Amino acid sequence: MATSVPRRRTPTDEAWLVLGMGNPGPRYAAHRHNVGAMVVEELGRQTSATLKQHRSAQARAAEVRLGTLQGGLPGPRAVIAVPMTYMNVSGGPVAGLVSFFKVPPEQVVVVHDELDIDFGSVRLKRGGGEGGHNGLRSVSQSLGTKDYLRVRLGIGRPPGRQDPADYVLSDFPARDRVEVELLVGEGADAVLDLVSLGLEATQQRFHSR
Repeated sequence: MATSVPRRRTPTDEAWLVLGMGNPGPRYAAHRHNVGAMVVEELGRQTSATLKQHRSAQARAAEVRLGTLQGGLPGPRAVIAVPMTYMNVSGGPVAGLVSFFKVPPEQVVVVHDELDIDFGSVRLKRGGGEGGHNGLRSVSQSLGTKDYLRVRLGIGRPPGRQDPADYVLSDFPARDRVEVELLVGEGADAVLDLVSLGLEATQQRFHSR
């Protein structure tokens, strides 16, 4: 009697981890620094998923399928998550989720605000420096590598002499509400393309705008 041979796992079998960076609680929910978390909340709405506290990490998370592949097949398996810790210690929740779901570092996607990108623009990259972003620094330290994917959401530089720390820890003004909604939607689209089409194809789409 023939015995079945277990199918070898490939990189596409592995789950993705999509982490939206921000600070916890309603006090921070509308801050510029929380736009990454807003994108993950939007992905939760699009997939009808409820982010719940995960037992092995200080994060709210949900397992989903992101997007649709050719032929109408469900998109890649992914864990979407928002840390329940403050931004500068986001690495702990990331490490906990990576360990629990056995996510390879190359399939970790961190969605975050970026001062050095014009407001409303979305850019993507793998690896590189943290640019003074304490949340990214914490993630890099916890993962032991900088070689993870980033979806960078442009919030622009603060006006005049305003301290960048005060700028990121303040709400988007009411006049920018429509633009913020567009940015969050673009960020969600970028994540979907990234996990389905890859980095280069997604960069070509978003970096040409």
